[in-house]
Amino acid sequence: MAVRRAWRRRHTATLLQTPQDWTGAELAQRLGVSRRTVRADVERLRSLGYPVLATRGAVGGHRLGAGTALSPLALDDEEAVAVMIGLRTATGGAVAGIEEASLRALAKLERVLPSRLRRRVSTLQTYTVPVPRDGAGPAVDPAVLTALAAVCRDREQLRFDYHDHGGAATLRTVEPYRLVNWGRRWYLLAWDVDRGDWRTFRVERIQPRAPTGPRFTPRDLPDDDVAAYVSRRVSAAAWRYRAQVTVYAPAGTVADRISPAVGTVEPLDERTCVLHTGADTVETLGVYLGLLGEDFHVTGPPELIAHLRCLAQRYARATD
Repeated sequence: MAVRRAWRRRHTATLLQTPQDWTGAELAQRLGVSRRTVRADVERLRSLGYPVLATRGAVGGHRLGAGTALSPLALDDEEAVAVMIGLRTATGGAVAGIEEASLRALAKLERVLPSRLRRRVSTLQTYTVPVPRDGAGPAVDPAVLTALAAVCRDREQLRFDYHDHGGAATLRTVEPYRLVNWGRRWYLLAWDVDRGDWRTFRVERIQPRAPTGPRFTPRDLPDDDVAAYVSRRVSAAAWRYRAQVTVYAPAGTVADRISPAVGTVEPLDERTCVLHTGADTVETLGVYLGLLGEDFHVTGPPELIAHLRCLAQRYARATD
């Protein structure tokens, strides 16, 4: 009986953590108990430190609010495993300063994790081999990340000093919209007020100024797929070599075979399109074009044409 009560209260706390209000009748039906039992469980949760809030009226109900201290978290098995994996990943992540905190949280959870779940997490760690990080991505300040997330949420203008690749600083005023994690870097997608256009900023180069500005009316985002939009902008900015390649295949076929980071596809007719692409090396461009699996025509740059001719001769010799 005690185990059943403990399970029911944990499940009640889990339901109350969802972003909705639960009426006594809804909780009773979901848990298969009476409303009186629900009321008793809610009071017990409050005595354990859970800040259960109640609202009155026809649409009133219960939900878990924010307390003055962290209350015990009610996690089901899948949530607990996901948190453990996330914490272990964060210990070597690209956000500076959270490694130690992640290790402390990981140690606390491992002490209370049931043996069946500890075995699942341990098995996953034993038989998973992470790809070594190249160290090229700079670490970002978690305080800056949380500050940027807050102004995105509250729709407040932001002023910040921004340092470009050469170290020169400019003062920017923006309407912040989204934070995007791409590879080992973080980017802020924002509307630049002074330039009247969308801009993407590297977070580790941002130094926010206080106070924040007035609230703004949100605009339509430049693309429904924000991650793809940012990846295209970031990739294009880093390209050393650029090419416009005529591909003898429908635009939809080509678009399905490349990622947004490779380039964009512009249809010419039903059977032909232009791939706007680029890369830091012509060797990488050659790989992209080889993966298309379609005939294509290249007019430049000269370095790419020379590289493709070299590849053609090499492949011809390989088949002699």
